[in-house]
Amino acid sequence: METELSRTLGIEHAIFGFTPFPAVAAALTRAGGLGVLGAVRYTAPDDLARDLDWMQEHTDGLPYGLDVVMPAKKVEGVTEAEVEAMIPEEHRAFVRATLAKHGVPGLPEGEASGWRITGWMEQVARGQLDVAFDYPIKLLANALGSPPPDVVARAHDHGVLVAALAGSARHARRHAEAGIDIVVAQGYEAGGHTGEIASMVLTPEVVDAVSPLPVLAAGGIGSGEQIAAGLALGAQGVWLGSVWLTTTEAELHSRALTAKLLAAGSGDTVRSRALTGKPARQLRTEWTDAWDDPAGPGPLPMPLQGLLVAEAVSRIQRHEVEPLLGTPVGQIVGRMNSERSVQQVVDDLTRGFEKAVDRINRIAGRSAS
Repeated sequence: METELSRTLGIEHAIFGFTPFPAVAAALTRAGGLGVLGAVRYTAPDDLARDLDWMQEHTDGLPYGLDVVMPAKKVEGVTEAEVEAMIPEEHRAFVRATLAKHGVPGLPEGEASGWRITGWMEQVARGQLDVAFDYPIKLLANALGSPPPDVVARAHDHGVLVAALAGSARHARRHAEAGIDIVVAQGYEAGGHTGEIASMVLTPEVVDAVSPLPVLAAGGIGSGEQIAAGLALGAQGVWLGSVWLTTTEAELHSRALTAKLLAAGSGDTVRSRALTGKPARQLRTEWTDAWDDPAGPGPLPMPLQGLLVAEAVSRIQRHEVEPLLGTPVGQIVGRMNSERSVQQVVDDLTRGFEKAVDRINRIAGRSAS
């Protein structure tokens, strides 16, 4: 699965894997792909530095990348506390009532709520980059479109390629105009924040829109046959996220959540604003149902929703309250039926890719290579 882009980056397979787990990112890099560590949960620079130190020790000198969430437009003088003060009491009461309905205990004394959606803030994201550029990362990806121009320039000064996610050809063209090196065409089927265009339609549209820039196909991809399809549509690689959630290296810390993922079908996800305030594909749960119910107050815009539900999500995860327990995941969850190591996933992907290529060769009347 070599392409011009994979050769440029020095990786064996054109598989780019986004993950919040350092162990998964490192394992993918060792398996011949490019592991991309998600940085949004790192609010303290020292924590990110600690995990990048670990990545350095466990990637055998092979390339890896970092994914940030950074708005293109800078917001001056707004603190997290000032933003949180904008949350209406009605919404806070709705959270309390929903948790009480399901008997969700509080967090143990002294235990702070976990992940908070703060990586979108200018000072947090720039702090992450201050750390990241001290390491030999090869790719910087941004999940909220093109990073600010000075960030793109700074990455290029460090010899780092910049990728940005796009849900439409229009978004992709903006990325090209902003000097982005790689466009990730993320279809509707993907986990997390997505647009409304399916991968089969989106990928060739984006390829045509930004040619000759390389494009990665993303959204609902979890087999080698799908990778072959993405490359046939003009992509130079694939961007995979959900498929790593049920790997043995993933640090979900919840057997109940892993069991839900393994049991879920491709129809068991929903695009909901319940987690962040922007439409994000995730497991459908009684939590997403509550927020999508017209009788409720409805989700707040980003980033207010993420700040509002941070403690609630931590409590649900900490106590594994099954009816409310969920996670961002794409429609490929229907094929995630067993726990495998990252290496086993990559092996399955490469075998499926070879089978698909051989099948097309036979259809075209060519002998298999």
